[in-house]
Amino acid sequence: MSDKLLYAATRPLLFLLDAETAHNLTLPSLRRAARFGLTGLIPKPAADPRSVMGLHFPNPVGLAAGLDKDGAYIDGLAALGFGFIEVGTVTPRAQPGNPKPRMFRLQQANALINRMGFNNGGADAFVRNVQASRFYQEKVGILGLNIGKNADTPIERAADDYLICLEKVYPYASYVTVNISSPNTKNLRQLQGADELDALLSQLKTAQRRLADKHGRYVPLTLKIAPDIDSEQIKTIAAALLRHGIDGVIATNTTTNREAVKGMAHADEAGGLSGAPVKDLSTAVIRALKAELGDTVPIIGVGGILSGADAKEKQDAGAALVQLYTGLIYRGPALVRECASALKGNS
Repeated sequence: MSDKLLYAATRPLLFLLDAETAHNLTLPSLRRAARFGLTGLIPKPAADPRSVMGLHFPNPVGLAAGLDKDGAYIDGLAALGFGFIEVGTVTPRAQPGNPKPRMFRLQQANALINRMGFNNGGADAFVRNVQASRFYQEKVGILGLNIGKNADTPIERAADDYLICLEKVYPYASYVTVNISSPNTKNLRQLQGADELDALLSQLKTAQRRLADKHGRYVPLTLKIAPDIDSEQIKTIAAALLRHGIDGVIATNTTTNREAVKGMAHADEAGGLSGAPVKDLSTAVIRALKAELGDTVPIIGVGGILSGADAKEKQDAGAALVQLYTGLIYRGPALVRECASALKGNS
């Protein structure tokens, strides 16, 4: 049975469950399938190597952070044919996240709302999971590790948490993503402000240089930003990326805007909206960033990719690479190949 037919058969059953229960059932099943070699039956995208941030990606389609917050399912996810895998967001200390229910499907809009709140087992457990993966042990591909701050850390001490995480994950990462854009941790998006961002990036770059010397290896830093920013904020962020020599930017995280889903079931739930409704917001941010950054800082495009055409749109706007998350839930693993095919030969 092809992966398309298998997904078509299992999706109705998964969608009978609430979104978080389905999530927690699917990932362990995928891990078991990988262990028994069953994921080898999934067709993989054709090779389409790209060099971005000094790293060599086998194809330009990656997994966005958030699907595997603890890095516990890396091998199963890698078997779907991604050119790179990003896991996290991880925080220094374990935390449960926000109360359940905290994830909702908006099927009419091919969308999700989540207010997970960086639920994870903490940086030490995260690192152990990464180390245990075959993907890491055998250096199979590109692995991004996404870091954040604990919910109870005051925003004025946020840099402390990012620095702790950077220190812990640096030896195991192909690149590290600094997540300052989740809407589900109180005041986190304040770090996108000019003064706060300057202070944070300055400390992170100093730590990056020290860690590069310590480990004899330079690990790129990327910044993940929100779609809910105006043109002046984009210019401010772009200037900060250039000023501090940040290696890449991921555009974008989820949105708090509900205009596209107004009146739908669950539309008024608090949290970040992902999937099709964020596509145009994300693409607009990518296009504006590209105008400010040119080819100096590469952009990874994420948000609302549910088809190969959507991936191509992100690339045409200026993204060097793309990432998937919500599209996988609505389209299944065949979306990876579709997007890779749409981007093949275009760079």
